[in-house]
Amino acid sequence: MKTTKQLLGAVSAFALVAMTSAPALAQGTSAGSTIRNEVSVTYNVGGVTQNAATASDEFTVDQKVNVLVNFVGSATVVNPGQDGAAIAFDVTNLSNSTVDLDLAAALRNGTAGNIDNFRIYLDADNDGVLSAVEEAAGPITFLDEVGNAANGVTVKVIVLADIGLGAANADIFDVTLTANAHAGGTVGTLGTELVESAGNSSGIDTVLFDGQGDTDQARDGAFSDTGTYTVAGAVVTVAKSSRVVSDPVNFENNPKAIPGATVEYCITVANAAGAAAEATDVAVTDDLPFDVTFIANSIFVNGDGSCANGAPGGSFSEGTGVSGKDQVLGDLDNVAAGQTRSLYFRVVID
Repeated sequence: MKTTKQLLGAVSAFALVAMTSAPALAQGTSAGSTIRNEVSVTYNVGGVTQNAATASDEFTVDQKVNVLVNFVGSATVVNPGQDGAAIAFDVTNLSNSTVDLDLAAALRNGTAGNIDNFRIYLDADNDGVLSAVEEAAGPITFLDEVGNAANGVTVKVIVLADIGLGAANADIFDVTLTANAHAGGTVGTLGTELVESAGNSSGIDTVLFDGQGDTDQARDGAFSDTGTYTVAGAVVTVAKSSRVVSDPVNFENNPKAIPGATVEYCITVANAAGAAAEATDVAVTDDLPFDVTFIANSIFVNGDGSCANGAPGGSFSEGTGVSGKDQVLGDLDNVAAGQTRSLYFRVVID
């Protein structure tokens, strides 16, 4: 395979980028080439060789437009609320002419409210990862002056999207990138969309020869392929309960929630067994009712699902909650799939 490199101008930033060849069928003679054929006929008259009679014919090679888009790699695993999640595509010009390629990314499958802000960047270093330099160059809307070669010319691009907080574990978003061929010839400006020529002319006619992609039709001058985001999130549930530990009348024998009674609050954080990610940076904030008084040094963290076996920790903050309520604060260790951690503490009913 012969590797061909050609510099292009990227729209918006008009940056120059390197192109690499991609395996494909030979594209043939370049559009606009003149093919000339000459014929010579010799003959004799009365046994004498006469001057040869000659004729010639020439025609112009027409434009065969063929575009290909390929999703590169496997599905990108994302988290709810993640911004700038990337998927990579190869966009290849298989035409026998230089063209501009208009680019568009759109959601094909998945909940639209949980993914948005699609933008496309040039992958100038061809590594499938958006670098700081590539991001600083800004998003693009088309590929400018994509050349033609015997094996096609491929440009690598990266599509970014923002994942909403409403995305749930195992959600799938299919995003389609479409490249539509436009006329080349003017650097930095998207040319007119290429369409099939109605008849034969003496100039360069256009024949659309692209296949059918995921969301486009065969021979429409465009091609599309679909990449996938898969949500791997924690499935967290929080529960809060209370129990009366003792009261000043019954002590610990069948205590009641009367003034002076001690009450233990239990807060559990559970991550479902089917979750694809652990919950990290778990912070508990509990606003206490005005009718109770916190018992000092009663906070335990990283207990089990029954609010036992915890370790002393957390903190009490006076008057910092909503409407000046006292607060109990505590951090829990990461909660893996199928795991439950708890924070528990005690108060006295006023």
